[in-house]
Amino acid sequence: MLVVACISSHGFGHGARVAALLQALALREPDCRFVLTTALPAAFLRRTFVGLNYEHRPCQWDVGVVQADALGSDPAATVQALQRLERQLPGQIETEARWLEHWRQPHEPAVIVADVPPAAARLAGRLGWPLLWHGNFGWDSIYADLGGPLQEWAELSLADYRCAQAVLRCPFALPMPWGVPQHPLGLGASEPRFQPGVLAERLNWRSDKSRSALLCFGGLGLPVDPALLESWPEWQFIVVNEALAQAANATWLAEEFRPVDVMPLCSVVITKPGYSTFAEALSQNCGLIVVERHGFAEADVLQKGLQQHGFHRLLSRLAFEQGQWQLEQPLSAPWGQPLPTDGADAASQFVLAALSQSR
Repeated sequence: MLVVACISSHGFGHGARVAALLQALALREPDCRFVLTTALPAAFLRRTFVGLNYEHRPCQWDVGVVQADALGSDPAATVQALQRLERQLPGQIETEARWLEHWRQPHEPAVIVADVPPAAARLAGRLGWPLLWHGNFGWDSIYADLGGPLQEWAELSLADYRCAQAVLRCPFALPMPWGVPQHPLGLGASEPRFQPGVLAERLNWRSDKSRSALLCFGGLGLPVDPALLESWPEWQFIVVNEALAQAANATWLAEEFRPVDVMPLCSVVITKPGYSTFAEALSQNCGLIVVERHGFAEADVLQKGLQQHGFHRLLSRLAFEQGQWQLEQPLSAPWGQPLPTDGADAASQFVLAALSQSR
């Protein structure tokens, strides 16, 4: 059985949630073969898709939104990047389709799982293979919200999104009016690889969980003054940005570890709006302190969903940059019920069903 994961290179979160799905799928069907076709860095893939044997095809399939940092957006640069990508896609689709046809074994069931590059529809169409979308939004919604010249790209994306067999819809979802059957999922997140005690020893971590926080802002990161961490001397921070480790109360998370691996050591995660970080933190019963993001449609849905389903605090960017993190105050309680955390397992069952029908 061949599963081709066509993964957005817009951010690490797309890769993290696909990893959770494929890891669950490998447990159900160890004979599955995986191809990751994405421009995400190879080092990130090795760390995130741990335990999986896969072939990596380093292809860019989408642009997403060009950003200066974890919270900003640059629509004009996004349009230019989309125009460049559109010129290279026809040749890339043909090259990758021929490679996949060769890689596929005779009569082997095959499916493409895309999170969520619209051009995956063109690859699937060229191959004649079934396509499943996996995600909580499409770029059609993001581009339509930004408007201007991106409205045209919203319409082009929508046309691609309509070409699939199903949508595996994650929580915190934007509308997906694609005319494709939708299958709602619970939260999908990978499991920590280490027992907390073992990991604490490896990190030389002695802090009480109630005073421990993970500080992470995804692949692009966010500039943070190490002095802000030291303004909370009763707290200890695990940081993804190595430059922050100069703070006396900070420990750098070496690249061999994933953020989800250390979440059981922490009571709170300080981050930006991001589906995979939210899913991982909520699945590990961590609270979330979130620096608000504006001008990106998904962020508003995530922030509202967090208030419904998780212990939380929302901070303005100014409050964050001034160190007004309110760590001494309890987090706000959700007004709704926790979300189920079986999303990766449910999605893996659906992918297996699609494979059985592609024989």
